[in-house]
Amino acid sequence: MTTSTTRWGILATGRIAHGFATNLRAVPGAVLAAVGSRSEGSAEAFAREFGDDDTRTYASYDALVADPDVDVVYVASPHALHLEHARLAFRAGKAVLCEKPLALNRADGEALFDAAGDLFCMEAMWMACHPLVRDVRRRLEAGEFGIPRQAYADLGFVVAPDARDRLWDPALGAGALLDMGIYPLTFARMMLGPFAEVTAAGTLSASGIDLDVAIAARHAGGAVSALTTSMTSPSPRTASISTDEGRLDLPAPFHHPAYVVWTPADGEPQRIEPPEPVLGTGLGNEAAHVQECLRDGLTESPLVPRDQSLELLGVMDAVRHQLGVRYPGEA
Repeated sequence: MTTSTTRWGILATGRIAHGFATNLRAVPGAVLAAVGSRSEGSAEAFAREFGDDDTRTYASYDALVADPDVDVVYVASPHALHLEHARLAFRAGKAVLCEKPLALNRADGEALFDAAGDLFCMEAMWMACHPLVRDVRRRLEAGEFGIPRQAYADLGFVVAPDARDRLWDPALGAGALLDMGIYPLTFARMMLGPFAEVTAAGTLSASGIDLDVAIAARHAGGAVSALTTSMTSPSPRTASISTDEGRLDLPAPFHHPAYVVWTPADGEPQRIEPPEPVLGTGLGNEAAHVQECLRDGLTESPLVPRDQSLELLGVMDAVRHQLGVRYPGEA
């Protein structure tokens, strides 16, 4: 990895932005150049905690993206605002790393990528950039573990009811599916290939928010997956891939595992470690990957390509349709 400087601007200062900024400290060549918030006080507090004396603060997102010394904008606002805020950055000629899911639905995702044009844009699926997850995917695709036939993945935790929390606000993309279910879905897509069919069941709140979701899927290559997510229970948060030669087990939390266990059908379990350093909790590897893409002049990530992000938005649209979940303004 080269260490030329990449100057980051962070748009919004919520919880995920705090995690990203913390990880950014571990990334060679990364500089937190500027922070934008809807309030000057929030931007200044964020810069004091995560930046340095040169980190600039802005009390509007328009001012942040207009900063000529920002190379790439990390959009960390709620799901429903991604399209609006990414467009701001694109109009200012900025590359974008946009939090997952990319948008509320596939139509908005397509509009977001259309707005990007030839500017770099990537959905912030940090799991795909984690060194160990990348290594398992590469080795699985190379046939080292046999032919994958099925996968299981789960992610859930308790989110206490609070109308002020974005996970309970339909206008901001509430529910378990978009916030947590995106991980099991992406994992299955990465390991088994494109989806061919999905069938979903779930439990909704009185206001129509998806609380618990189970998905049975068939993939284009013939493999199947079972995927679950929840915002009412501390679920296992594990994953596994079964092949015709054995099984790969990813312990909790599967989307950034410390190790993976390969158990051959006719042998003893083998522990697989990350082949390269994990930067921070793994969000740092995502930032480092974006920097490498920018230095190579790419407009999209080979690890999180645009077509994959749109496919997954379409899958989540289908799941929500089956569950009867609609966001304000959707048909």
